[in-house]
Amino acid sequence: MATNLATVEAREVLRCEHCSLVQFRTANSLCRRCHKPLEIEEPEPLQPQLVTPSPESEAEGIDVARAVRDVRGSRNLSQRQLAGRMNVPRTYISKIENGKAMPTLSSLERLASALEVDICLLLRDARSRRHSEVNAIMSDPFLAEIASLVSSLDGFQRAMFLNQVREMASGRARRTA
Repeated sequence: MATNLATVEAREVLRCEHCSLVQFRTANSLCRRCHKPLEIEEPEPLQPQLVTPSPESEAEGIDVARAVRDVRGSRNLSQRQLAGRMNVPRTYISKIENGKAMPTLSSLERLASALEVDICLLLRDARSRRHSEVNAIMSDPFLAEIASLVSSLDGFQRAMFLNQVREMASGRARRTA
């Protein structure tokens, strides 16, 4: 019967179809002017809800924004392409990736499906991500040997070593150019 116009700070704004009064939904769902029901006959399709990240999730180190951005980048998808796969606006993906919105669990499932990954990958905390990155680096025998030797160096020696590696890398880049 009523036309849903918008939702403002969790208050639903409706237009009465009988008298056309625009109003917030009342506790009894009756129009303030004509006292007819404001019930909506057909439920509208669910839209993705933007939820701001809670301090608890940040304290735990869960970084959905970085995970979504990294996985999307590794799949060579643009925000627009990912949004198309999810049937959501591109700005919704942007807000998620910039940490301005935290997707609901149903949106996380759709995100994981659109990215073709397990939802657990999007919910890994910073420690487990760091642990997997360290394991990936240490799987290289050369880097593993350097890591074991570097731990015995003092700060000055480490800085000298790093500078020498940088010089070798930039010298090699100049020779190949």
